[in-house]
Amino acid sequence: MEAYTISYHALTILLTLLFISNFHTTLASTSTTTTEYYNTYVKTACNSTTYPKECVKDLYPLASKIKANPQNLCSTALSISITAAQNSSSKISKLSKNNGLTKIEVAIIKDCIVNIKDSIDQLKQSLNVMGHLGSSNLKSQINDIITWVSAALTDENTCTDGFDGQSVSKTVKDTITKSILSVVWPTSNALSLIHNHYS
Repeated sequence: MEAYTISYHALTILLTLLFISNFHTTLASTSTTTTEYYNTYVKTACNSTTYPKECVKDLYPLASKIKANPQNLCSTALSISITAAQNSSSKISKLSKNNGLTKIEVAIIKDCIVNIKDSIDQLKQSLNVMGHLGSSNLKSQINDIITWVSAALTDENTCTDGFDGQSVSKTVKDTITKSILSVVWPTSNALSLIHNHYS
């Protein structure tokens, strides 16, 4: 009888361990499948953007946060654009403190800072509306967002227009160009994603 009891307990423990092992394997498998699905969603969405390589670089690490949700995808893309614009504004503002700048360079930098700030405001407006999309006025909201992001992109590109026909040092030109590209890429991609998922 005692041997039977021990065998019964041993069998119970063995079955419990097998159940736990299978449960964890199933969870791990489900988790892997979900992660792969989220990653594939981001890669597929990025393939249709203006700068797919930059899009994947920005959004792929955030795939689990996006959760294959168009609203999350577009909101995340806009947030990345805002951060990039803020970083760009900071770099160009530091450039304005350099010694030996010409009057033309000072004016170009000043105009560029204003344009970037306008771009940040428009992107923030877009992000705010994207976070409050409603079925009753969805079309109007998306139209507003597209208008603002398009205007933000125009403002960003205007920064380098100031170089046309002007004598500008390589340092000023390279710093502004590099800073602006770091904003134009994510902003253009955000606009593509919004168009592709809502237009």
